[in-house]
Amino acid sequence: SAQKVTRLESSQAKKSQHAEEAIFYTNCRAAYLAVFKSSLENIKSKEQLRLVLQQAGRNPSQKTLNKYWTSQTTTLNFDDFCAILKQEKPATKTELLTAFGKIDTNNTGYILHDELYEILTTRGEKMTRDEVSAITKEADFNCSGKLDYNKFCDLYMTTGEQCCKTAREKLEVDNRLRQQQFGNQAETSSEGITPPVSKPSPRVSKKTDHKLAPPKGDGKTPSRPSSAQTCKASISTTVSMGVSGNSNTQLIEPDMMKEWHCAQSKGCFYLEEDGEIISHKYRLHLPQRSTVCITIKPLNVRQVEGKSRNWLSVDTALYILKEDETQENLQLVSFTEQQNKETFGWKGELGSGIYWLLPFTTGCRLKKVKPRITGEAKLVYRGEDGELALTREFRATLLDIFETIDLDGNGLLSLEEYNFFELRTSGEKCDEEAWALCRENFDMKKNELTRQGFLDLNLMEANDREGDPCDLWVTLLSLGYNKALEMTEACPFVIDIYAEKCRPRMKAVYLEAGSWQLNRAVCKSVVNKGEAKLMDGCEDIVVYTYKAGRRITSVIENKSENKVIIHVNNEQSKNCLSNRGLTVFAVEVAPKSMMVSQHVMPLNEEEEWFYNCVHSLL
Repeated sequence: SAQKVTRLESSQAKKSQHAEEAIFYTNCRAAYLAVFKSSLENIKSKEQLRLVLQQAGRNPSQKTLNKYWTSQTTTLNFDDFCAILKQEKPATKTELLTAFGKIDTNNTGYILHDELYEILTTRGEKMTRDEVSAITKEADFNCSGKLDYNKFCDLYMTTGEQCCKTAREKLEVDNRLRQQQFGNQAETSSEGITPPVSKPSPRVSKKTDHKLAPPKGDGKTPSRPSSAQTCKASISTTVSMGVSGNSNTQLIEPDMMKEWHCAQSKGCFYLEEDGEIISHKYRLHLPQRSTVCITIKPLNVRQVEGKSRNWLSVDTALYILKEDETQENLQLVSFTEQQNKETFGWKGELGSGIYWLLPFTTGCRLKKVKPRITGEAKLVYRGEDGELALTREFRATLLDIFETIDLDGNGLLSLEEYNFFELRTSGEKCDEEAWALCRENFDMKKNELTRQGFLDLNLMEANDREGDPCDLWVTLLSLGYNKALEMTEACPFVIDIYAEKCRPRMKAVYLEAGSWQLNRAVCKSVVNKGEAKLMDGCEDIVVYTYKAGRRITSVIENKSENKVIIHVNNEQSKNCLSNRGLTVFAVEVAPKSMMVSQHVMPLNEEEEWFYNCVHSLL
């Protein structure tokens, strides 16, 4: 319990830090776009630097401008601007009053105009008499030949705040501007911003592949060039897609496979605080060569009546990799590209041996959204006898959770299944001794926890905290539920494997973020199946575009010896949803590597969608 409280406090602190950074980046982009049409434009003069700093509520002196715009400076970009704002904090009212107080030694609250002229035109960064007169003529804070510097400070602060507010309001009104790429800042939804965060997963392999950019290159934070340049070459890709909601292929043939051997396992995609997606990963053993059919689809758990079921629209895929003597060099065999409604599958022949099944979702639908929940569901209550009990709504939610974490679907939780739950919610495992203690206190069958035992275990946790639901909320939030007990940041799924000639054995082995193996598999699948286009005027840059069912994925390959910056523009696309959450952005591709540019899905699956993307070399 203590560890869960610590984890909650740490999470809350992290959220607070993220919120502060989000506000900072909102102000940065609002100020920048009040002066420029795009954050990919550069600051080209000292006067432009002054203007954009003033829009951000700063009042830069000539000394400050000279500090950042030297005789060698030709341009500054958005990243440089953000760095300057971090260095140059706006003056506080206390600091201003302290400065005036050094002049007003008698603490009267006023400074004579003659004295003000003398100081401002002869000391420090000297002002002209006309500039000083512009201050002394303002009726709001001048009277009888004196400056009321308290009022002056109030107006100074209000003016700076108003500049920021005006810029933010302009940004909110102009939806096109809200969908621009702002330096290294990536939006995860049209309603809010999440500053770039790097969060390593403890189980992810630290090895790299010389043919791939680091896995995080496919993440949520596209790179901004360190110094913006003009576009030198480009590729335009256009794909017109029909209504995808009715996509149907002859993937599953029940009559043909009803005599086949079957294995099934459930699992889940979980959305981390920083937008990273983690999931279960599976080891498959085939004792002999056989024709197999492998499918994955969202798990249709009951969910509490009246609650949203958004996870059912999340796209799922499964990458099949063959293991050799070691796990270090997994070879891509295929992936589930055939679609039958919400089910994605692959059918073919596999030789005997060990395979790895890596679940994947693009992040187009499973992403952070701005919470709209104002209240908080009640989890426990005290009955007439004064004893704690689970509310009906929370009890139903726990049964849904049980259904999700019961990976083999036998209606019981083994120690191994329970430990995936514990790792997700507390970061720890339950050992044999602790499991034996559970056996003494909670209902079990064949050394596995029953549904009632799982409910009682959570009730015990509430009793340990004397009814305080704090720990229970840590569990729920980590499993993707919001305060209304809706599952919004997780997607449970189910995998089915049918083999004609042997009994397949499948086992969940890890619960972790997408590894470099998965990243490589995604890239290779697009390169193998997609359409390749050389960039005009630059044959070292190839853009591959793959379309199947309700998903389009593009991969950029850089064959050159130098890193490249690729500008990506989706402004002409219609009814499209990108995993980047952006209409315009830029990515950096390392030398001799490839990386995913973006995944795109229809915003509304009941309507046609039109994908038009221009990749340009900066």
